[in-house]
Amino acid sequence: MLKWPNDVLLNGKKLAGILLERSGDRVAVGFGVNLASAPQLPDRQGASLNGHLLPQAFAPLLAGSFARLLGLWRRSEPGLLAQAWLARAHPVGTLLTVHSSAEEFVTGRFDGIEPDGALRLRGEEGQIELIRAGDISLR
Repeated sequence: MLKWPNDVLLNGKKLAGILLERSGDRVAVGFGVNLASAPQLPDRQGASLNGHLLPQAFAPLLAGSFARLLGLWRRSEPGLLAQAWLARAHPVGTLLTVHSSAEEFVTGRFDGIEPDGALRLRGEEGQIELIRAGDISLR
């Protein structure tokens, strides 16, 4: 399951994460995948593939999938990619807490994503707030 903005979950536990960094008109993409074991973290449970897939076998699979999806992204309407993401994400209506810093957070219900990837957070009174950055906790 995908968790906005950049996590891959396995049975509700973090298996992988993706980080993007922009410099000018270029974007660097980094992937972290727990192939052998999951780190012990105080704020979340981790999952791993328990060594069932070696890095030498995983790297070409990841590179091929990334190249295929990058090509699809370049050729497709943004809304189509958002729909594909939603089909693999936590359900619409899931209660979320968005942490913009250690002291600042807002809680609401997941209401999907915008075509540009922004998270739609529905507040208690039905208002929609667009979230473009932050750490998400599923409730």
